Amino acid sequence: MTFRQMNAKWFEPLAQWTMIAGLIFLCQPWVEVLHRYGLTIIILGLIGFLVTSHIPPEPEAAEEEEEELI
Repeated sequence: MTFRQMNAKWFEPLAQWTMIAGLIFLCQPWVEVLHRYGLTIIILGLIGFLVTSHIPPEPEAAEEEEEELI
């Protein structure tokens, strides 16, 4: 598995779920530690998403496209 495939399958969704978790932590009133660091978790997820979303997907082989057309 290449880094680009791992990025598309694991890293980008992980960054998205980190942002969602940070939002949930920020809005919940029960655990003060989670509420205190909720914004920090959102920002870390945002930075991770910005980095992973700028990694282009793996290019597809041109030979496969030519075979499908024939």
